[in-house]
Amino acid sequence: MAWFKKDKAAAGKKVKVPEGLWVKCNSCKEIIYRKEVDRNLKVCPKCNYHFRISARERISLFVDEGSFIEIDSGLSSNDPLEFNPEGSDQVSYKDKLKAVRNSSSIKEAAISGSAKIDGQPVIIIVLDFAFFGGSMGSVVGEKFVRAVEKAEKEGLPFMSVASSGGARMQEGIISLIQMAKTSGAIAKFKQVGRPYISILADPTFGGVSASFAMLGDIIIAEPKSLIGFAGKRVIEQTINQQLPDNFQTAEFLLAHGMIDIIVPRKELKKTISTILSLTA
Repeated sequence: MAWFKKDKAAAGKKVKVPEGLWVKCNSCKEIIYRKEVDRNLKVCPKCNYHFRISARERISLFVDEGSFIEIDSGLSSNDPLEFNPEGSDQVSYKDKLKAVRNSSSIKEAAISGSAKIDGQPVIIIVLDFAFFGGSMGSVVGEKFVRAVEKAEKEGLPFMSVASSGGARMQEGIISLIQMAKTSGAIAKFKQVGRPYISILADPTFGGVSASFAMLGDIIIAEPKSLIGFAGKRVIEQTINQQLPDNFQTAEFLLAHGMIDIIVPRKELKKTISTILSLTA
């Protein structure tokens, strides 16, 4: 009968499970072992959902190891409008910038530089959603234009990876000007005759999608990425109509001729390399 007696000491102990071992998929809601997701390039092995990743992680996915040389790394925003929201409980733009820089370990929402993909030189810029939702302010626009001008000067292909909520509201009109600024830089670059490859990741919205992101000679999207200008609910309220469930997904845009191809993360480097070799 002693076998059936509870060990009070053991019963009082709680099994501690280390935090971060498991991750919940945003799409299928399955609980997955984090290391399994990491091994799969941050893609859900159950439903193929592509998790958001940092700019540096994206760069490491498709450029040759050790080939990336960052440019304009010292540029960072400094609150040109001295934006301070009303209310004592609101945090100023300057303080938010400090907090985001500490949490994301980057100075701005974009990283640019030169690299090689299967030995083929290219200039790239990648937005990072972890920094203010990848929003485009004065510094992101400036880094984009400088990268385009470098590609133009050196006669190299140019590539951008967008993952952004749009323009950065804390910089007001200065942020909105970047739409025209980046679009103008791309228009000038296209006169050189070198390819501009635009990659759209989840999500790509607002001023970014309304400017350089949709101006690529070849537009690639990751599977199931949300891409658009305004949000679905805003559009439905404006036009008083219900939109399809898959509205603003990469698959919907492909079916309606808005993008050229959907490429899974595992095949991205090979696809970009092929495009570069065909347009050399």
